[in-house]
Amino acid sequence: MCGIAGAYGGAHRISGHQDLIAGMLRQIEHRGPDEAGCYLDDRLVMGTVRLSIIDLTHGSQPVGSEDGRWWLCYNGELYNYRELRAELIRLGMRFRTDSDTEVVLQAWLAWGRDCLRRFNGAFAFSLYDSLTGELTLVRDRFGKRPLFVARHEGKWLFASEMKAFLAVPGFRFSFDSEQLASIFATWTPLPDQSGYRDIEQIPMGEFLCLRGDEVERGRWATLDLEPGLPPDSEEEAIELVRAELTAAVDVRLRSDVEVGVYVSGGLDSSIIAHLAAGRQQHPLRTFSIEFDDAQFDESAEQAAVTADLGTHHQSVYVRDDDVVQAFPAAVRHAEVPAFRTAFVPMYLLAEKVREAGIKVVMSGEGADEAFLGYGIFKDALLLDSWHDLDEQARLERIGRIYPYLPHFSGENAPRRMLGLYQQFTEEHLTGLFSHQMRFQNGRFAARLLRGATDPFAAAQAMVASEPDYAALDTVRKAQWLEFRTLLSGYLLSTQGDRMALAHGVENRCPFLDPAVVKLAASLNHRFGDPFDEKYLLKRAFAGVLPKKVIDKGKFPYRATDGAAFVRAWPEFRDVLTDQTTLDAIGVLDPRFTRALVDRVFTSPAERIGTKENQAFTLLASLHWLHHWFVRGQAFDASPLRAGLHVVDRRTSALPAGHGQE
Repeated sequence: MCGIAGAYGGAHRISGHQDLIAGMLRQIEHRGPDEAGCYLDDRLVMGTVRLSIIDLTHGSQPVGSEDGRWWLCYNGELYNYRELRAELIRLGMRFRTDSDTEVVLQAWLAWGRDCLRRFNGAFAFSLYDSLTGELTLVRDRFGKRPLFVARHEGKWLFASEMKAFLAVPGFRFSFDSEQLASIFATWTPLPDQSGYRDIEQIPMGEFLCLRGDEVERGRWATLDLEPGLPPDSEEEAIELVRAELTAAVDVRLRSDVEVGVYVSGGLDSSIIAHLAAGRQQHPLRTFSIEFDDAQFDESAEQAAVTADLGTHHQSVYVRDDDVVQAFPAAVRHAEVPAFRTAFVPMYLLAEKVREAGIKVVMSGEGADEAFLGYGIFKDALLLDSWHDLDEQARLERIGRIYPYLPHFSGENAPRRMLGLYQQFTEEHLTGLFSHQMRFQNGRFAARLLRGATDPFAAAQAMVASEPDYAALDTVRKAQWLEFRTLLSGYLLSTQGDRMALAHGVENRCPFLDPAVVKLAASLNHRFGDPFDEKYLLKRAFAGVLPKKVIDKGKFPYRATDGAAFVRAWPEFRDVLTDQTTLDAIGVLDPRFTRALVDRVFTSPAERIGTKENQAFTLLASLHWLHHWFVRGQAFDASPLRAGLHVVDRRTSALPAGHGQE
């Protein structure tokens, strides 16, 4: 795993090539602390910081074609690289390394852009044709690996993390209030959003091609949720689930370094740990988080799983103080506002993993989205059929949606929630029917921003522009939204990629194997009770996982939010409401901000609801983003620790008699 960065001048010459790329790569060296290399010519400079995982000796970057025309900077892993390599060799392609990076390059040379559909991996890369001057930027189908682009003084800038832009002379960050309103309301950046002016993400499954001043954008992968033919029986379905997940784990164990597993104590990571442990000769290394607050702690289930599998297990113990102290550094790596603090313990866990000498871990992300494990899918089922149900049926289903939430538990809780659900049985936000109830919390958070426009306009425009979205049923619309928003925008990025690679740890997600996602689409709601989430997954692994894990039910990973700051850093109240700081941030409504902060710091923790906690965490993260990015304090002026290997193809650097390749 790596980080990439660069600048493309189009018709303009790039100046200060080597210093520019060295500075950009230094800002993201945590992603790849093992090596650094760059390519530069009169139009382009691009580079990579490498985390060595495949072909440790010969996998250095950038990788060039044999004739010197094509150059690749690659961030990611191609899990099916061995199969593709064998196929390419049969076509006559010659390889100089055993790395998956060279497979990406050779696949492009053999099949062009069509090669992307063959890739099973998590990646973002820049590919340059030095003959035509064409630069192509590509991101993987699920948005596992980040890729940001920005325009600055006639140049295109690109990088795995936005902090690389801090090294570009004259570049300045400023908040985009419309994007922030959307992020606050929908809990996450949408696929093209960054939260800042003039910076965008390349969305999942898309590419950006630059030819001088000509720009081409396109999508190479769509999110296919259309169900195929289901198997004839439940037993056959269970066997298919086992087989596809086993294959997905197998290819993600491909590594020249040891692979560990995050064990949360829930079903998904326990399945991954079970499959990984059974396919290795040595004891599996597993890692987890323990909380001192019992309402978040799953250490009993973690202990049951790791003891049953005989893993070499380590955990990090997290208290309020730990969350508060690590919050600023974690936000620096997150780069975007966060609506919960759960990413901070993941930052601390990755630090523990790297200290243990592990560079690669597998985890259970994607299982809930693929196999409909979230309560929001049960919400969608209930609301879609609301008018066909009598009151007793409605009450029974409400009681089964969020049993882990206090206001949903208890004998009379479903009746108390009846009126809430009734409010959302009609579509008020066009195209967002399944998520309307969730977005109410976001509407509250968006009030932190002064002069904000409709916070849901961007999300509504996104679904309106999707050709096949309108034809999906209500549950699959909810699933599509989860894949395109919370999964890629928060779980795989803020909580996943950024926290792990802050410490040079790569995370791999078997549940996001394309074959697994496609299989799940064909099986969901075909067997079992749709209100018994992930029924087939539980059936498939009931005989091999501890009963307490199988029977536990959904327990979302969370951490303490506002209460942690109240208990561990009461002075933060004054920091957040300081008038000078509010004026400098510029996008906040001072009156609403002060009212929210006062409520969080003066009310008992049990009186602070979900929407207040989310709004407070968004506010706290925005405060630190202003410090790190708008004020530029995230910039690191020290030199690259790994040194920089340079491929210099500038006209002035070529020997006499040689022109630009």
